[in-house]
Amino acid sequence: MQYISEIDRLSSYPSIDTEVLRTFVAIADQGGFTRAGEQVNRTQSAVSMQMKRLEEDVLQRKLFERDGRQVRLTPEGQVLLGYARRILKLHSEVFNTLREPHMVGLVRIGTPDDYVMRFLPGILKRFSKAYPLIQIEMHCESSTVLMQRRDLDLTVVSREPGNEIGELLRHERMVWVAAPCFCVDEHTALPLAVSGMDGFCTQWTRAALDADGREYRLAYHSSNGAAIQAVVGAGLAVTVTMESLVTEDLRILGAAEGFPPLPSVNLRLLRNARTTSPITECLAEYIIDGFKL
Repeated sequence: MQYISEIDRLSSYPSIDTEVLRTFVAIADQGGFTRAGEQVNRTQSAVSMQMKRLEEDVLQRKLFERDGRQVRLTPEGQVLLGYARRILKLHSEVFNTLREPHMVGLVRIGTPDDYVMRFLPGILKRFSKAYPLIQIEMHCESSTVLMQRRDLDLTVVSREPGNEIGELLRHERMVWVAAPCFCVDEHTALPLAVSGMDGFCTQWTRAALDADGREYRLAYHSSNGAAIQAVVGAGLAVTVTMESLVTEDLRILGAAEGFPPLPSVNLRLLRNARTTSPITECLAEYIIDGFKL
């Protein structure tokens, strides 16, 4: 019987270029071929050809399903995504270890400011201790604005279920919040403080109150999370936020106070495939771990 070594067995499999995997991950993160092409600096047709070869010639498995303009991964595609991220991470670690033992550089992060207050301090403290020579540039804007930017290396955004791109960081319950001194019964029309007039969280808030038949008014509006928290903390309005962002000086309003339940939201991490590097991948891992805490 002829002995077949492990190396011989593995060499019989077709290989997958890391650039193809990078394009595949960009499609999963961006939710479509066109935006992924912008990230990896390829045309939409070139991206489509890459993925067609990957599906038909290399893996012989369907990886994508189209849903209007959105592209979703099949179960096989989800499996490949996990392996692709691990392979690309290991690929970066090789260069990080052998070519860049002392990482120096700049990483641009985009995130809503309320996430900065809750999650980023611990993450950045641990990261800067391990990599003190890396400069972090923070850009705090709403998820809607951040989704339109192309100059950021890593972006943390909130996404409603069914409209998800990027890598899941955590699943959050949305809750009604007010100051302890706020008396619901004193207001004929409930004063609301919202962070975005057209954001899906504001739409959820208004839809829930409309369905419940409760009168309300949009009393305060600001894209600054600290401003919303100050208004609510002063007992001037009610707002909706993620449960993990509720501070000790605020209280959650529920069914006992006559407030309807709200949907949950997903926090996602988006990577810019055009600027990916050992530095950005390393910080991405710190962010993923930090949001799980």
